[in-house]
Amino acid sequence: MSSRRFLFTCACFGLLTFGIVFTTLGSVLPSIMARFGIDKAEAGSLFLLMSFGILAASLVFGPLVDRYGYKGILLTATLMVALGLEWIAFASSLNRLRLAVLVTGFGGGIINGGTNALVADISGEQRAAKLNLLGAFFGVGAVGVPFALGMLIDRYSQAAMLAGVGGLLLIPMALIAIAVFPAPKQPQGFPIAQAGKLLRDPLLLLMGVILFFESGNEITVGGWTSTFVTEELATPARNALLILSLYWTGMTLARFALGYILRRTAALTVLYTCLAIAFGGAVLLLTTHSVGLAAAGVFMLGVGFAAMFPTVLGFVGDRFASLSGTAFSVAIAMALCGGMLIPYTAGMLGTRYGMRHSFVIVPVALLIQAALLGALSRKQRQPSSTS
Repeated sequence: MSSRRFLFTCACFGLLTFGIVFTTLGSVLPSIMARFGIDKAEAGSLFLLMSFGILAASLVFGPLVDRYGYKGILLTATLMVALGLEWIAFASSLNRLRLAVLVTGFGGGIINGGTNALVADISGEQRAAKLNLLGAFFGVGAVGVPFALGMLIDRYSQAAMLAGVGGLLLIPMALIAIAVFPAPKQPQGFPIAQAGKLLRDPLLLLMGVILFFESGNEITVGGWTSTFVTEELATPARNALLILSLYWTGMTLARFALGYILRRTAALTVLYTCLAIAFGGAVLLLTTHSVGLAAAGVFMLGVGFAAMFPTVLGFVGDRFASLSGTAFSVAIAMALCGGMLIPYTAGMLGTRYGMRHSFVIVPVALLIQAALLGALSRKQRQPSSTS
C-alpha cells in the first residue's frame, strides 16, 4: 500500500512506539531503583544511556533515509525496540539493564526521526499541522505505559507488563512490511558537500538549540515526575504513575487539537501561547504542596510542551526539503543532547538538594526558549542558502 493516508498511519503507529520507549524508563524508575539498589544519580545515568542511544540513532537515520529510503530502516528499528523492552523486563544485572536501555533508545531514535521525516515529506504545506497530529500518537504510547502500570500494578508484575508491550510491537512491524514508501531522495549517492552546508546553517542550528531545551524539559518532566510527587508530596506509587499519565494525556490531547488549530492560526502565536501555559504549570508544580494542584500543573506542562517539537520540525522540513532527512538528523541530534544533559543534571541536583529545587530547571529553560523563538522569527524572514 502506498497511499499517503496509509503511510501516515504507519508513521503514527511508529511514533506511538517511540512514545512507549520515551516513557518506559521513567514509569518503572522507582521499581528499578529498588530492584538494583541504586540512587538518583545512578538512575539518572540510565536516562543518559537512553538519550545517548536515541542521539546516536538521530545522527545516522537522516543520511540513511535520504540515501536508501525508509522501509528497511524502520523495520529494523521496530524490532530493536521490541527486543529491548523484553530485555529491560527480564534483565538480571545492572549492566544488562544498561545495555537493554541503550538498544531500546537506539531503535526508538531511528523510529522518531524516520517517522517525522516521512510525514514531513508527504504533507506538503500542512507539515506543521500533520507533524503535531503525528506527535499526538507519540502521546498515546507515552500515556499508555504509565496508565497501564498504574492500573494493573496490583495484578501483574511490571516485568510481565513490559514484556506484553514488546509483543504488541508486531502490529507496527506488520504495517511497515506491507507499505510502499517514497523512493530515496539521493539514490545515486549522498551529497556530502550539500549536507556539510546544513551543519553551518545558522537557522538550522538555532532551531536545534530551541529543541535542545525542549527535549531536555520533556524528558526531565516525563522521567522525574513520578519521583517528584513520591518524594515531595508523599504520593503512593500507583497515584504517582497516574499523575505522570496526566502529563502525557495533556500533551496528546493538545497535539490532536493542534493538528487543526495550526491550519488556521500562525505557528508562532501557537508556540508562545504554549510556552505561557507550560510556564504556569511549572510554577504551580514547584510552589504547591497539594497533590491535586500538582496534578493540574503536570497536565498544564504536557499541554504547554505539545507544540514546540513538531512545529519546529515542520519549520525544518519547510526550509530544507531537498535533504529533509539529514536536516532532521541535525535538529533532532541537537535536541537529544539536551535530552541527555538536562535530565541528568536534574537527577544530580535532586540527589543533593531535593526534587523540588531541581525542577527549577524547567521554567528557566522555558524562558530561554521564549527568547530564542524571537530570534528564530527574525531569521525565518531571511533567504536560505541551503534549501
